[in-house]
Order: sequence, then structure tokens, then C-alpha cells
Amino acid sequence: MNLYWTVLLAAVIVEIAWAMSLKWIQMQPGVASVGTSLVLTALNMVMLSYAMKGIPVGTAYAVWTGLGAVGITLIGIVFFKDPLTVARIGFMVLIIAGVVGLKLTSR
Repeated sequence: MNLYWTVLLAAVIVEIAWAMSLKWIQMQPGVASVGTSLVLTALNMVMLSYAMKGIPVGTAYAVWTGLGAVGITLIGIVFFKDPLTVARIGFMVLIIAGVVGLKLTSR
């Protein structure tokens, strides 16, 4: 795995943290929660932009959004009692399969 892919995976983690910061804003609105969300947004964009220097834009964006969606869905299930159904698991598997396929077919 090269540096661009490593940065992209780190950006996925930041994306998940950013989505969690939005939940934090809903639960405890204030300077800290909003400020954290803004910092994570900026960091996220810088990291994604850097990763796109070495990964095709469509692949990078799909991996970033796809893995971010799966990650935040899993966190919602574990920490916020979001529903866990066979259909949701199946669709997350499809997202992961798509991400793997995009990785395997990128330059």
C-alpha cells in the first residue's frame, strides 16, 4: 500500500470522527463540539485532496464515502442502538465489495 492509500484510509477514520462530531453537536451543542467538527472537516478535505494526487478521483471518493458510511453505521449500531438487520449487513458487505473492487482495479 502506498502513501496515497494510507492517507486515504486515515481520511476515512477522520470522516467517521467528523460524522460522530455531528452527533456530538446534537447531544451537546457548544463551541467545543462545533469547533471540533470544523477542524475535522478541514483535516478531512486536506487528506482526501492529497490522496487524490495518487488515486483516481472516483476511486478515492467512493472509497472515502463508502468506508466512512460503513464505519459510522457500525458505530451507530454499537453505541446508539441503530437497527441491525440482515439487509443492512448485506448492503454494507456490498459497499465493502465495491471498495475492494475499486482498489483492485485502480492504477
